[in-house]
Amino acid sequence: MRVSIITVTYNSEKHLEDCIASVRKQTYGNIEHIIVDGKSTDRTLKIIQKNAGSIARWISEPDRGMYDAINKGIAMASGDIIGVLNSDDMLASADVIMDIVACFDEKQVDSVYGDLVYVNAANPKLVMRYWKGLPYKRSRFNYGWMPAHPTFYIRRGLIEQFGGYENHYFTAADYEFMARYLYHHKISSFYLDKMIVKMRNGGASNNSIYGRLRANRRDYLAMKKNNIPFALMVSILKPLIKIPQYKNARGQEAVSADRPHKFFSSKVLVFPADVKAEADR
Repeated sequence: MRVSIITVTYNSEKHLEDCIASVRKQTYGNIEHIIVDGKSTDRTLKIIQKNAGSIARWISEPDRGMYDAINKGIAMASGDIIGVLNSDDMLASADVIMDIVACFDEKQVDSVYGDLVYVNAANPKLVMRYWKGLPYKRSRFNYGWMPAHPTFYIRRGLIEQFGGYENHYFTAADYEFMARYLYHHKISSFYLDKMIVKMRNGGASNNSIYGRLRANRRDYLAMKKNNIPFALMVSILKPLIKIPQYKNARGQEAVSADRPHKFFSSKVLVFPADVKAEADR
């Protein structure tokens, strides 16, 4: 299978080379790296041109935001599998894509996701937050759970069927995308117990209280659209269930991509739906 990795850039000179290098180092051979630039005015284009040998396609033109640019990348993609890698982020190890493809192959699923670690922007070995995934259960969307979007890979044929990212949800467009596919359309998914992405700390939806409240409002609208019950309550739960991701992780080193972080408990929460399922067995 060919894997298309889409990276969106705008004045991304600071960390873009790390991102490109992490894709180039992958041991899986059939990868196309697509870069969609929003008409950068810094050194971003020079970095792209410098690394053109490991980039399958790239464009630089004005866009209507990050998710509009991702949709452009999807339209350019020829891969069987689509994933998104932000320009500040890195694939966590050289065998990440090989393991993701193996999951698609062996499990015959529609999508795959894994673990994400937030790292210090200046020193990516220092952990700020660890997003440990859980085995996939659709019912967890009822309690505000979601996979870590930067680790989410999906079959391109499904995107052609059900559509790309909806730009008017702004920072919640990634949540809406996954809720639409996993919850509304009930596609299958598999959790790969592996660190997939190292993500530099920061982000448009988390850099202020106002930003977080605005993002929550858009989460609520995305939940309503995709028929998630009790959307208002779930939109409140969604950020709260992420609190354990910070516990004992800050300042620790992200040493291995192949095992859970030793300072993080995998038992993040007890989901009522999981308890009921166990009781019914």
